[in-house]
Amino acid sequence: MALFSLLMAILVERLKLLPSGWQFDSVIARYQKLFWDNQSLKSEFGVAMAIVLPALLVLLISFLLDGIFYDLLSLLFWVLISIICFCHQSLRRVFKQYIQAACRGDIQACYRLAGELDCTEHLHVVDEQDLGRKVGQITAWINYRYYGAVALYLIFLEPVGAVLYCTVRFFSDYNNKNKLEMPLVDRLLMLLDWLPSRIFSFGYVLSGQFSTGLSAWRQYGLSGKTDAKTIVTYTAVAAESLPEAGDAPLSIRSTLALLALSKRNFVLLLTMVSVLTIFGVVS
Repeated sequence: MALFSLLMAILVERLKLLPSGWQFDSVIARYQKLFWDNQSLKSEFGVAMAIVLPALLVLLISFLLDGIFYDLLSLLFWVLISIICFCHQSLRRVFKQYIQAACRGDIQACYRLAGELDCTEHLHVVDEQDLGRKVGQITAWINYRYYGAVALYLIFLEPVGAVLYCTVRFFSDYNNKNKLEMPLVDRLLMLLDWLPSRIFSFGYVLSGQFSTGLSAWRQYGLSGKTDAKTIVTYTAVAAESLPEAGDAPLSIRSTLALLALSKRNFVLLLTMVSVLTIFGVVS
């Protein structure tokens, strides 16, 4: 189920078939607005309930659908959850606008759009080349946080795990944007990211320059206190030789190189899922 669900989710996401209102962040934003105001999210109990309830609902539905029509309904539910969790057209739109701005030489628009890609960090760059490298790191991080981590949780913890991770990620972003100082959220996200970030970043090692990538991964990945973003971004940069020359504008050369590395890494992940499915490790 995991492999088929992932392939269907990737297909729907690439073809932009899912309306924005059905994508995960939109769905969970309506859930948050309907049931949880900012005051209720300042208590540990409120945060815990807001995070757990969507996953419990998915668990209940999965239990009710188990074994019906030879598990056909379960398969369709897996596919539905995968599609909802994987589709992030707003990010794709901003990234496309960044590439277009770079190609027409609009550096101010590039700086603004780069900030929209990752609102949790202020950009500190000195020139166009540094901007391209920084956006390349953001690309590697987004590829992990919105696709790689979700895929890993879907593979090993089924739809419940994927929904739980995406819910915690949403509330972490909501907390940072609104400066609510919500308890539990950031610590829980750090815990959920600890192992998947190390697994996914090791894929960068296997998909790029092995020796330099492995050196960076050993430095950051084997340290228990290193945060997920540092592991993913620094390993990605070390595993890919960033071009100093080429036909593309300076502000996207490094970005395109790291984007290509991220695509190879995700293909590697799908290949490993296929092998695990053949041997019966993954359902």
